[in-house]
Amino acid sequence: MKLFSALIMLTALFSTFNTKAQTTKDSLSIVKKDTTTVKNLTFETGKEYTLGGISVTGLKKFSEETVRVFTGLRNGQIIKLPGDKLTSAIKKLYESKQFSNVDVYLAKLDGDTVYLQFDVQELPQLNSVKISGIKKGKAKELKKDAELKVGAMVTDNLIVTTKNYFTKKYTDKGFLKTKVSLDVKTDTADANVVNMAIHIYKGRKIKIKDIIFTGNKALSGTKLRKAMKNTKEKLIGRFWKGSKYIEEDYQEDLESILDKYSRLGYRDARILSDKITWNDDNTININLELEEGRQYRFAEILFVGNKEYTDEQLQRYLKIEKGDVYNGAVLKERVKGDGTPTSQDISTLYQDNGFLFSSVDAIETKVKNDSITVEIRVREDEKARIKKVTVSGNDKTNDHVLFRELRVKPGDLFSRSAIIRSIREIGQLGFFDSNVSPDVVPDYQNKTADIDFTVAEKGGSQIELQGGYGGGSFIGTLGLSFNNFSIKNIFNKEAYKPLPMGDGQTLALRLQTSRTYSTYSFSFTEPWLGGKKPKSLSFSIYSSTQYQLNYTTYDVDKSKSLGILGASIGLGQRLKWPDDYFQLSQTIAYQSFNLNDYGFRVGDAILNNGTLNNLSYNATLSRNSAGPSLIFPTYGSEFSLGIKATFPYSLVNGKDYSEPSGLTDTEKNDFFADKYKWLEYYKFSAKGKWYTSFTDKLVLMTNAELGYLGYYNSEVGLSPFERYYVGGDGIAQFQLDGRETIGLRGYENNQLSSAQGGSIYNKFQLELRYSITDSPSASIYTLGFLEAGNSYDNFNQFNPFDLKRSAGVGVRIFMPAFGLLGIDFAHGFDPLPGESVKSGWQTHFIIGRQF
Repeated sequence: MKLFSALIMLTALFSTFNTKAQTTKDSLSIVKKDTTTVKNLTFETGKEYTLGGISVTGLKKFSEETVRVFTGLRNGQIIKLPGDKLTSAIKKLYESKQFSNVDVYLAKLDGDTVYLQFDVQELPQLNSVKISGIKKGKAKELKKDAELKVGAMVTDNLIVTTKNYFTKKYTDKGFLKTKVSLDVKTDTADANVVNMAIHIYKGRKIKIKDIIFTGNKALSGTKLRKAMKNTKEKLIGRFWKGSKYIEEDYQEDLESILDKYSRLGYRDARILSDKITWNDDNTININLELEEGRQYRFAEILFVGNKEYTDEQLQRYLKIEKGDVYNGAVLKERVKGDGTPTSQDISTLYQDNGFLFSSVDAIETKVKNDSITVEIRVREDEKARIKKVTVSGNDKTNDHVLFRELRVKPGDLFSRSAIIRSIREIGQLGFFDSNVSPDVVPDYQNKTADIDFTVAEKGGSQIELQGGYGGGSFIGTLGLSFNNFSIKNIFNKEAYKPLPMGDGQTLALRLQTSRTYSTYSFSFTEPWLGGKKPKSLSFSIYSSTQYQLNYTTYDVDKSKSLGILGASIGLGQRLKWPDDYFQLSQTIAYQSFNLNDYGFRVGDAILNNGTLNNLSYNATLSRNSAGPSLIFPTYGSEFSLGIKATFPYSLVNGKDYSEPSGLTDTEKNDFFADKYKWLEYYKFSAKGKWYTSFTDKLVLMTNAELGYLGYYNSEVGLSPFERYYVGGDGIAQFQLDGRETIGLRGYENNQLSSAQGGSIYNKFQLELRYSITDSPSASIYTLGFLEAGNSYDNFNQFNPFDLKRSAGVGVRIFMPAFGLLGIDFAHGFDPLPGESVKSGWQTHFIIGRQF
């Protein structure tokens, strides 16, 4: 075969070709490979030629056509020699990661038509991987993690990164003497296929015995070791933090030591040397030599360039005075912010009031002896306004549901806090993932900014389908909750996908039935009544029938029944004062209890027949600034003050409610039926939760609450309804008397209250939560808690320090389709009322409720 070729030097291919094409003629040597004859071929550098064809040599696995496709070149295409298109073709071949070498030759020149030859060397393919030195199961896991797949192209980079990956995998676990050998051999059956053999020698796990400091005077070794959050000495009993040496964590801890000194004014502190020494017991010592330097203090603090705010106003945010110990980290946080949504700093002050293009910098202008003069230099620029606000990612939810929650509107002055508040409000809807991404596009020339809020929707509906056997009968439950419903499209067939959604309304249906009872309920909430102001309207209706059960024979007598019919309507209003986190909710509720020879306990009496009525008014003033996530808040608080009351019938009707003596059973039934015909009571409640974030995943929830049930008339006394029942998981089961269940884990359900229920309760709680994942499909977090609380029958028994205590751990899983699920393991440290043995360990299953 006759083939004339000449190498086009790659160095020329990567030179700059944006100058004019040269008109000088170059000569290339053309070598006929099957002879020693040399001929000269003349072509013009930079001239445009038509590509006549491409041939490929050196192929073992790929076809010539495949390589031509990789190059991106095609016959008839206009190219230059050398030129960008030829350079790009070679680059594409290398980027395909299929070839170890690519050479290009000029095979033929026919007038203005050129023919090229690509000589390639294919990379070998991985045929098998064998890992020795560790267990087979672990080897399989490592192979998967390292993505060593059969058919992968074996490069030098793959070999180096694989070896480094396995080495780091074990050194990060404390096996500091890990050695990894990697051998690649050509397969005997195919020269372009290789087998990889990896041997891992991990040795023994190495722990840190001592961390020794020298040169430290201002800070003790104990304080410096505490500053090292990741690198710890070996300590028996500390299970939550190991003593492994991990290089990345160690370097981070060295910075933490210097940061510790910096916060105490030692800005010149440095680490002169750090050494690792080995001990005979296969542990290591870390030796750190420090130079602390002198301690500095703030001298003058000058504000420069500020016009919008006075020095005194800016000083309220800086909070640093002349003579204070110099703290560069705090100075930066007070000027630039600490990275939290609630940061109070000078930069945020400006950005909250339209100064999007402002800049605030702290500059050390003079260092004299141990004093540092600092200038806070402000460049205010002009105020910026919001030009356009858009939302994206809401495929199901209508735009207006999002827009009405946003605190940023077109034409408003730019405000960083308003953007953060908007993120929180979107998260509180419960339809979206809490990781809302606002994209701010500034326009400096026009002093405007566009803002786009990108959201990720998660399921807004939940289904409850349960079946079980208990009390001698089958119990079936069907519950549907649509949290992003659209009532206006209920008759629109096209909106059923599968249900009309998108307007942010809540609709819930629930049916529960067994041999002994049946319950039906329906509720609806419109959060924006009229669509223009945050006024909510809610109403509910429910019906329940309970039949008499013989607990000996488990026979049901349906001629003896208790029928309950209830309804409520409520209005909610988001307030503007004291701030717009406040909300006032008002509800009117009615319940009718119809007894038909049922035998229902009402306080100390047993009623068989009669009708009891409960008409109440409930008002709650609440403030909720927790966010951004509804499931896992990381900042803010929740407070509420509530009152629930009936009309004081006994004070106006003139009846004598003292019980006559000598009444027959029928007369006693009639007396109590008349006494409780219209229930009367009043209730006060106070609840507060605080969320303190240590990291973005670790949050402390602090909770305190108190409830009180009172009466108007001592002759009527406390209402037998609306009592408090404390203990257990706090989930309200099928109840007939309007009781309020208060969870206190570590004790059995309702067992911390008397049989009639308490009239006072208090509860205190600390719960440390750690988020594992907060994705749209599922939110999971673990928790550890301390709780204390109790129930009291009357005010004379009330003692806020007489508490039942518990501690435990648990996990919560929130899935949009099923709501909140969880399990807690709690230990009660005190006995139940009337018992002498402490409650001990209890297991609680949590469904549909968050503590």
